[in-house]
Amino acid sequence: MGLVGGGELEGTVALSEIPARARTPEQRSGGGTPGDIMWQSSPPGSIYDYIKVASFSIGPDGLIDQWSLRAEQLFGVPAREAVGKDPIEAFVPAELRDLGHRKVAEILDGREWTGVVPFRMAADGSMSGIAEVYVMPTETEHGDKAAVCIVVDVRALRRIETDLAASQAIFGQSPFGFLLFGTDLKVQRVNRRFASVFGGEGDEHRGRTVNDYLPRQEAERLQAALRHVLETGESVTDMQLVGPAPGSNNDRRHWSINLYRVHSGSGRPIGIAGLGTDVTRRHAAAREAAHARRNLALLNEAGARIGNSLDLETTARELLDVTVPVFCDLASVDLYQGLLDGDEAAQVGSLADGSAELRRVAFASAVSDAPLQDEGAAPVTVGAVHRYAFNSPCADALRTARPVTISGGDENGLVQSTLAVPMVAHDTVVGLARFSRAKGSEPFGERDRALAVELAARAAVCIDNARLYRREHERALILQRSLLPPGDPEASGLDIACRYLPGNAATEVGGDWFDVIELPGHRTALVVGDVMGRGLRAAVAMGELRTAVRTLALLDLEPAEVLSALDEIARGLGNPGHTAGGQLRPPQSPQSTRRALQGRDVDPSEVYLATCVYAVYDPVTRRCTFANAGHLPPVLVEPGEAAQMLEVPPGMPLGVGGEPFEEVEVELPEGALLALYTDGLVESRDHPLDEGLRAFRDAITPPADGPGEPHSLEDACDHVLGALDTHHGEDDIALLMARVQGLPGEAVGDWTLPREPRSVGRAREYARAQLLAWDLEPLVDTTELLVSELVTNALRYGEGDIRLRLLLDRTLVCEVWDAGLVQPRRRRARDTDEGGRGLQLVGLLSASWGSRRTPRGKTVWFELPLPDGEPSAEPSVEALLSMF
Repeated sequence: MGLVGGGELEGTVALSEIPARARTPEQRSGGGTPGDIMWQSSPPGSIYDYIKVASFSIGPDGLIDQWSLRAEQLFGVPAREAVGKDPIEAFVPAELRDLGHRKVAEILDGREWTGVVPFRMAADGSMSGIAEVYVMPTETEHGDKAAVCIVVDVRALRRIETDLAASQAIFGQSPFGFLLFGTDLKVQRVNRRFASVFGGEGDEHRGRTVNDYLPRQEAERLQAALRHVLETGESVTDMQLVGPAPGSNNDRRHWSINLYRVHSGSGRPIGIAGLGTDVTRRHAAAREAAHARRNLALLNEAGARIGNSLDLETTARELLDVTVPVFCDLASVDLYQGLLDGDEAAQVGSLADGSAELRRVAFASAVSDAPLQDEGAAPVTVGAVHRYAFNSPCADALRTARPVTISGGDENGLVQSTLAVPMVAHDTVVGLARFSRAKGSEPFGERDRALAVELAARAAVCIDNARLYRREHERALILQRSLLPPGDPEASGLDIACRYLPGNAATEVGGDWFDVIELPGHRTALVVGDVMGRGLRAAVAMGELRTAVRTLALLDLEPAEVLSALDEIARGLGNPGHTAGGQLRPPQSPQSTRRALQGRDVDPSEVYLATCVYAVYDPVTRRCTFANAGHLPPVLVEPGEAAQMLEVPPGMPLGVGGEPFEEVEVELPEGALLALYTDGLVESRDHPLDEGLRAFRDAITPPADGPGEPHSLEDACDHVLGALDTHHGEDDIALLMARVQGLPGEAVGDWTLPREPRSVGRAREYARAQLLAWDLEPLVDTTELLVSELVTNALRYGEGDIRLRLLLDRTLVCEVWDAGLVQPRRRRARDTDEGGRGLQLVGLLSASWGSRRTPRGKTVWFELPLPDGEPSAEPSVEALLSMF
């Protein structure tokens, strides 16, 4: 019968079920004979692989004469045991055997029969299952009646039905798009969900390709993935695809596709299953989350990078560095011109037409280096002053302090949208920030608008802080210039250089000070002091003390007397009740004084303490008189020698009181270097005072192998500051260096006159001869007249011998000495008085005049400027008549 050995149906496979790579070239090209195609050997992969159909035949005698291999598997009986047996007796239960024999007889009579028959295993005789039997009558080659039986296990059928139902439920009822591709990558089947999304019935999608659903680029990606899965068997999970929504060209949808290869029961690939999920909302949520993370990161970066500099322009550039190109493609910052000029009242509407005048302080672009150009307006470069028209969106944003979105707006058509955001700090608009995105970028949304406002607000606060700092800085500089001497102070017989480094970089003022004060007789007072504390409080106290020092210096008091008066003033600045009458050891620095006060339960914030060293230098004798109020000792460097600290007794700091101050007079060699300084130069947390003093002496001592000519004092100051740790920021630093250059002998005229009337004439002769020797003939007449007046007063009101001295330096100074203690007093003479107008004449004809006490009397002096080649101004008639 041709159905033996279990090989039934194993050679009949359709060509469409043969994989392309398994076909012959003739099959792939459509050639070959029908027999070649029909009997090509390949795994079946048909329904029979799952049903497991078995067959056997019954001979004319009603006994089994053929038993297939599938029958052996189904019934568990080998062919040698089954052939020759009565199938009814062997497999049918006893109570059904009569019915079974009748059916077999009918079949052998030529009737077909199909039915369900319970069967049992021959080995143990127990009931094993239910078989569906299809009996077909046939004839032997001798014409005898026989039958062929095809048997299927009903359990396998039920299992297949269950699997099909489950597969149909999963495929058809899935809420996700489900589709099956054949080996030709065409759609074989889709579920209802897929059809509902893309339209039409499920059968209408059969035979379509991915090009019918996706744009070309995405379709090529998916087709390549399908081909890869079919050839390798590797699954693809969560493949992201983007395409227009069905029926719309603008609405973009996002899908996640999972692909896996489908096999037949024998393992042959028969297609690819695809599961598609619409993840547009998830993608939008992820995008929003990404935007939120980006915005948060941007704000975090803005907080870290914006405002690191207290400079208006730098802060504006920092804002653009953060936003371009992360947030926008182009950006600019405009600040009010009045804000930059210091005119804080300049706001919108300050011009006649009500427009806003601003200066562009920063611009950045990731797409073009050309300045941003508004429609109908000229391009604005960085640094240019411009204004927005009153009816422009930018002017409206400045007036209302609200951001404005502008579509397009540039002359070159580069910009797609712009956000004009006013920069508001403390309810004050300080400028305008513009953020622009070029065409092709995503337009600004509400989230972007809120972020831009936040970024502009942060930058505005920093810019406002920079503005306030600039204002305070300018005020501090004004205060500093008013409290400190000019940068290049001049003094007779001294070459001077100085440095001042405030410990507080914010205010740039502190409690340290130095001063160079010109005294009569070409003498110079050198002062260095240090008020305890830092900042404006110390600076104010320093200013009061410095003013007091200058006032006391004009009285020409001795250094010790100046410090005593300063001590009284300092005690009056604070609360003297806590410190008066106490006994304190002389301190070495304000820090030690503070520690001493704390040990006595005194609040240092209520006490104004200061240290000060006051020195008076006479260029004629090159002698310098020092007095010290708790300050560090001066340092002297003699030519060719190492630096040494002068032994000046350290008195009590100013403000402590109760102790007198001592004076020390030192003769300074020609070319010697004198240094006065504050403790901030030599003392810090990392460097003790002794170590700092040693380092200072080493730095100020010139090298032994150095050049013979001394370096400039400016270089010496820079060398000292560079060699020491001057950047610790713990205390202010003041350094005053002076190189001794005494007046030469030919610049001094000194005569002693007896106490007799003819000394007046001699004084005029001495003065005339000396001035002619100095080539100062234009000053002869005036000097003669004034010298005669002073010598005459010394004869009338003074005591002892008279000394006349002329000093020539930057000016001409005339001094008249006597032993009398009565100071001259200028008064207005009456009309009837014959005298009393001498000092008025001296005051009228001289640049300045005065008197001072000396250890053995007094000195009256006057000063005349040197001629500069132009005729000197004669006193007016009104000035001369005012004396009468």
